Amino acid sequence: MEPKRVVVKVGTNVLTNKDNRILGPVLRELVRQIAVLYERDIKVVLVSSGSAMAGKEVLGDTAIEDPSIRRQVYSSVGQPRMMRHYYSIFHDYGMRCAQVLATKRDFDPGKHRENMINCYEGLLSEGVIPIANEDDAVSLTMSMFSDNDELASLVAELLDADRLIILSDTDGLYTGHPDDSDSVKLNKVKVEENVEQFVKASNKKEGEGRGGMESKLKIAKHTAKKDIPTYIANGKRENVIIDIMDNKEVGTKFIH
Repeated sequence: MEPKRVVVKVGTNVLTNKDNRILGPVLRELVRQIAVLYERDIKVVLVSSGSAMAGKEVLGDTAIEDPSIRRQVYSSVGQPRMMRHYYSIFHDYGMRCAQVLATKRDFDPGKHRENMINCYEGLLSEGVIPIANEDDAVSLTMSMFSDNDELASLVAELLDADRLIILSDTDGLYTGHPDDSDSVKLNKVKVEENVEQFVKASNKKEGEGRGGMESKLKIAKHTAKKDIPTYIANGKRENVIIDIMDNKEVGTKFIH
């Protein structure tokens, strides 16, 4: 049976170039693929990073010394900018999108969670593409998502998604550094396999996003355990989302 719901998470490193500029063509290719899937009755929820970097592009360096306040400011400036990009491109494809900002509290059992489900279900029923991100402006540092990979996993569980696709700047999980000649890309991983040995935590600069491969691996295994097949793949690879949905050997697939 063809999947009907997929959560796609796109990281800051996919959306920006080496000069930390937001890449319009990458956004356009993402939206094009979502439009193709929409025509196949596959509903996509997009979890998009990039707001802090988009804000930094506008403000440049700031005099604010506190890193959490700086993040709030960058994200607050950058979030509407990201949505303007998405709104414009989706409009070009005759589609509509909506912003859904969340804090960790929204996923706690009870009214907050029910409210979140109602919001997503309402949008999807109207054919609107939800674009989710952490509400950095009001999130408390002590109760933030570890990164948007965690947010995407929670959204996938919340909506009982058929798949979670985590788009990064790497083709998947390798047995060593991707540039090493003896390193092999793993096409399929079972959650009980000890692949953590292949992963080294990455050091990110400010605005670049909080999640390295170590985080992605943890989230991918956690989500796959919930019977949601999860993929880590290269978001800059053309047609990557559609190829995954067509079961081509793209990225690394995590299964229970």
